[in-house]
Amino acid sequence: MMRKKRRSSVDKSESAAPPDVSKSKKSRTTGHQTKTTAQEDTSIDSVFGQFLHEAGVILRQGSTSNEIAVDQVVFQKRLQQRLKKSPRYPSIVQEFITGLESHIEDPERFRNCLLPCVPRLADGDSSLLRMLLGIEMLQVLVINTLFEKLPEFMFDGAGEDGLNIPRVIVNQLKWLDRIIDSKELAGKLMQLVSVASVEIQCDIITSLPEILEDSQHSDIARELNTLLQENTQLTVPILDAFSSLNLSSTLLAEVRVSVMATLSAVQLEDLPVVVKFILHSISSSDALEVVCDLRKKLELELCVLPPVLQASQSRMKTSSSSQDSVALVLDGIKSAVRFQKTTSEAWLKAIENVDTAEDHKVIDLLVLFILHSTNANHSRRGAERVLKVKVRAGQIQEALLQKTFRGYAQVMRGYFPSILALAQSLLRSPDPCVVPFGGHMYRLSFTAFDSYCQQEVVGSLVTHVCSGVGGEVDVALELLCGLVTEKPSEMALYAVFVKGILDYMENLTPQQIRRLFHLLSGLAFGQQQQGTHIQDDMHIVVRKQLSSTVPKYKRIGIIGAVMVVGSMGLLVETMPLIFPLSGETYCVTALLELVRSCSESSPEAAALYYDELANLVLTCTLDPLVQVCLSVPFPACMMYNLDDEESQGGIAINLLQLLSDDLQHKGELRVSPLCLSPFFRLLRLCEEQQHQGDLEEIDALLGCPLILTDMDVVEKSESLSRPEREFLCGLLFQTINWFREVVNAFCSQKDPEMKMKVVTRLQNITYLQTLLERTLAATPGYAPPLANFDGESTEGAPVSSSSAAPKKGKKGKKAPAKNPSADSSQLEEGTEAEETQQEKVQEATRPGVSLVSYRHFFRELDMEVLSVLQCGLLSRSLLDSELHSKVREEVQLGPAELVFLLEDMWRKLEFSLTAAPAKRVPFFKVGHTHTLVGFSHLQQKSPKDIAACCVQLLPTLCTHLENCHNHFQTLLAENQGVVDASGLDVREHQLLSSAYQLLLQVLHITFSWSGFSQPEHRGLLKKTLGVLADRLKEGGPELTMDQLIKHSFEYLLNFHSTVPSLSIALCLSQLLSTVADRGGHQATYREQTATLARRFLCQEWVTTSGDREKGPKHNETLQTLLSIYLEHTDDVLKAVEEIAGEGIPELLNSAKDASSRTWPTLNRLTFLVFYKGMMGVLEKAVRKIPPGRNSDNTEVMSEKLLTWNLAVRDFHILVNLVKVFDNRPVLNVCLKYGRLFLESFLKLGMPLLDFSFKKHKEDVQSLLKTFQLSTRQLHHMCGHSKIRQDTILTNHVPALKKSLEQFVYRVKAMLTLNHCQEAFWLGNLKNRDLKGEEILSQRSQGSDEEEEAGSPLPQEQSEDEVLAIIDF
Repeated sequence: MMRKKRRSSVDKSESAAPPDVSKSKKSRTTGHQTKTTAQEDTSIDSVFGQFLHEAGVILRQGSTSNEIAVDQVVFQKRLQQRLKKSPRYPSIVQEFITGLESHIEDPERFRNCLLPCVPRLADGDSSLLRMLLGIEMLQVLVINTLFEKLPEFMFDGAGEDGLNIPRVIVNQLKWLDRIIDSKELAGKLMQLVSVASVEIQCDIITSLPEILEDSQHSDIARELNTLLQENTQLTVPILDAFSSLNLSSTLLAEVRVSVMATLSAVQLEDLPVVVKFILHSISSSDALEVVCDLRKKLELELCVLPPVLQASQSRMKTSSSSQDSVALVLDGIKSAVRFQKTTSEAWLKAIENVDTAEDHKVIDLLVLFILHSTNANHSRRGAERVLKVKVRAGQIQEALLQKTFRGYAQVMRGYFPSILALAQSLLRSPDPCVVPFGGHMYRLSFTAFDSYCQQEVVGSLVTHVCSGVGGEVDVALELLCGLVTEKPSEMALYAVFVKGILDYMENLTPQQIRRLFHLLSGLAFGQQQQGTHIQDDMHIVVRKQLSSTVPKYKRIGIIGAVMVVGSMGLLVETMPLIFPLSGETYCVTALLELVRSCSESSPEAAALYYDELANLVLTCTLDPLVQVCLSVPFPACMMYNLDDEESQGGIAINLLQLLSDDLQHKGELRVSPLCLSPFFRLLRLCEEQQHQGDLEEIDALLGCPLILTDMDVVEKSESLSRPEREFLCGLLFQTINWFREVVNAFCSQKDPEMKMKVVTRLQNITYLQTLLERTLAATPGYAPPLANFDGESTEGAPVSSSSAAPKKGKKGKKAPAKNPSADSSQLEEGTEAEETQQEKVQEATRPGVSLVSYRHFFRELDMEVLSVLQCGLLSRSLLDSELHSKVREEVQLGPAELVFLLEDMWRKLEFSLTAAPAKRVPFFKVGHTHTLVGFSHLQQKSPKDIAACCVQLLPTLCTHLENCHNHFQTLLAENQGVVDASGLDVREHQLLSSAYQLLLQVLHITFSWSGFSQPEHRGLLKKTLGVLADRLKEGGPELTMDQLIKHSFEYLLNFHSTVPSLSIALCLSQLLSTVADRGGHQATYREQTATLARRFLCQEWVTTSGDREKGPKHNETLQTLLSIYLEHTDDVLKAVEEIAGEGIPELLNSAKDASSRTWPTLNRLTFLVFYKGMMGVLEKAVRKIPPGRNSDNTEVMSEKLLTWNLAVRDFHILVNLVKVFDNRPVLNVCLKYGRLFLESFLKLGMPLLDFSFKKHKEDVQSLLKTFQLSTRQLHHMCGHSKIRQDTILTNHVPALKKSLEQFVYRVKAMLTLNHCQEAFWLGNLKNRDLKGEEILSQRSQGSDEEEEAGSPLPQEQSEDEVLAIIDF
């Protein structure tokens, strides 16, 4: 209604007053209006001006905008009607355009026409030219006029008022209601793009989607695609246009390929737009391909300057802009993966597909952080999984992580929560291969990020320490110590966080407590002053723990105090002491005096104090003044306890008197014999520090005698009273521990005479241990004196009386004078047959116990002691009274000493290099640290150091291995291959067998070390393999990893001919398998490993007495060896058939105690081992058979069917064996694996029968017929289990019955699918036992079901036994 009124009023005014009248009235107002009116009159004379005026637009000149008196639609309608009604139509249109061109020749007028008209009565914001473009008959002409006008302003840029004329011209064309000739307009625009400046090109291109209709989008996209390849400067506007164009998927893919091709040439600031376009234009079908291509071409490493240049460019803000561009790129990736699941999955898959460390790039880590930062759970889990897999495989390494943090710290700061979460996950992983990488992430995050992130890192590490998981605690403490060393000033700010761990010390191990106090002492007493505020707290904690009467807390106080002394007295290069000299020395002295006074009442505490001081001297470089303080508080009697020296001019350790006095004056403040070895260790280490390793001052202690009792009393120990026997045991323990500490002290000395004495001391130890075994056997329940004082056994936990039980005693009878430490866990794997033989040997009939359970009561041997293994034949000349060489004394490492050292080495490697799964222990539960006792010194070395030590000893170990091999080879040659020949030295044979086994086990643990899988230890692995390879072929050029593995494998394979027992054969097989696994071509060695294992299984193993090996340990060893054979053989089904079809029938046809002729290890005692191994591997094998598919060709289907036929035949043979071997363990194995086999057949085998029934009817019939016999036997076993009411067996029955029933109906479904359902019918089946006799108490009423595959029913079977009949 309002519009109509406006129109009428306008019409009236126009009709009532002619134009000149209205103009004359207006001319009377002002002078300015007079001027305008005169110019308006000039314009009105033209058709253009007149028609506009009549339509309602008033043209103005100068800076005044044109006015419109009517609504825009009314103006367009009036003008269109006026033109059409003109007598000169259509020529009048051209005249109108000519007038327009004349009008806009003046720049001011043109500018007014481009700007919105000022509405006089109605609302509106359109310019005159835009309104003219809305009139169809004028549109093309006006567009041509504008395009002709545009070049005049192409290079002018923005005017004083900020108006960019070319941009305004292009804007006139946007969002027109209708384009008359869209194709022509698109062509003109692209022509204009080809000649315009870059700025105008960008304006035109970005406006194209708003100008053109959808029908032209495809054509313009192709032209833009061509332009993109020619001019990368236009990348951003073209991609902006692409994102707004409506394109087909095919064309979009074509455009994306072109964009991807220009990616490497794109400017850095344009890169975010390009990446965003690519990622937002992918579909689910091509996501992986596109992302892989993008990842390959996205070289972020080239986008950031090296750190050296970043510093110099910081003022120019170049580095900052590049970081911003990278951040925008990552934001584009983040938006894509957050809203498109296919994109995130494609990124994960693309990173997974990279298989070498060299091909991984910074973008991989950054994308994993992005994926983890999204809210989608699948992305978080996927990123974490991929990172762990890549780190475990060594494909994402620390170097890449360092590069990422070094160049992109500013960008990564935004993903810090994800980085922290991933580091936590890696550090908590039970896989030791990924834990170090999590530590690197923590360390680099602390180094690269701000104080908030540093605080979070420290807080997270403290949480790890308080987690209760042993490995996690160790790594977190190691990281905190490393950060204190690298960034002491920054870490000092967070000392209060670390101090909180003091509240959780109760369940930390001694080594962890040492690390914690070392960490806190470094913060409190370091050169930086920020951490000094925790000094008082530490002193309070230490004093509180020292004053406790509970040994556990006193132990913590002693360890903490000594670590504080170490930090306070640390030697610094720039100054003698960290604090003022006199005050610091006083503090150290006061603290040492406090510890001494608090520990003197307890021999265990005093001994621990000396051990801790010894560790401090060994691991820290102390100031000389502090070293003097260490020796001040101790009286000389604690060091030597010497007897009268004047009698023979020498010294002797009066251990007998010392121990006797200790027993008589129990509880008094006296020198305890417990402190003898710890104090000697402290003395020795102080001497080494002060004399650069020379022990000449105390070398008399190596050879000085000990005043003991006559050891012949051991033979009469049973006649002694219990206190006397306990005194004798304590004397032997103290003597052995003294000798062990003496060997620790002098093992590294180079003097030949000292080496001889060290070997002699080892001989003394092995002999004394045999005496101790017999004495302990006569003293059941004896609690030995402590030797390691930092473990939980400080409370004096008594040894279990089971150590004197007959079983342990039996194992201790192996040899009276051999190395008793050979009775370790691996030596206990000796068979019962060997033990029986030892019982027959007269000299081995003395009672004894194994010292394995007493291991914690012996002093720890240092790693350096293993260097004694390198000693050959040692000799020296003895002089007579006239100083002439008279006798030559020779000493060499005997078998007993060799086994003693190898056993210790094996224990150390098993502790350090074997990765045990992490177990979380809540802090309110007491931690079990008994496994750590005796390894305190070893824990201070890293696994890498231990492995490097093994590599140094490897040539010596190989020499000993070859010596054992040569010994047994000579033995076999002399006795024509007879192991139990008469005149055999049983003791030497057993010792060398033990040495042989230990050597192989040491090599196996070394090569099994998980650290060899990490890239940084690759060189150490090559060096290790090189030692073995050089034994086979010395010299020559440097070999590749595969060649080293090949030569090492061949070298170890040569030992197979002389292994004296099955347990040693297993060790050799495991070692060969481990060495082969280190290479990339494992299949090359599988056949050789399988052949060797088969050879061992087909060999008869007898003891030195001629009896066959037997017993639980033998069976366990045999089972492991059988699994190695079946896992490495090429054809598992054939191997199972060979044993079940040939070996077992031979066993059945042999005598009761005889073995299979082909498989001598297979006898009635070991049948269960073979049976369980074959059933288990058969079930695994069928699970690996690919399921049948309808798309399989005839050849593939026939091959799968043949495989199932072989498997079913093997299964039938094994199931039928229960008729002969019907004991419960065999039945239990058959029921368990029978059900699993049946389930696998239903899942994988039946689909194959569905598809192959028509083409291979006879094969399917044969398979089902054979399988029916097996299922019937399983049914009988179920009945037997029920009638026997055996709970262990009946537990398997319900699930097995269910599977049997499913099988029947699955066969029926298969026949129905192939239109043969009439061949199937059901009948009743009676319950029968293993012998086939009907179970009268349970008559089947059709609830138990089974099927038969076969045509006519066999005559020997009654009809009521059969459930399902199939007639083909």
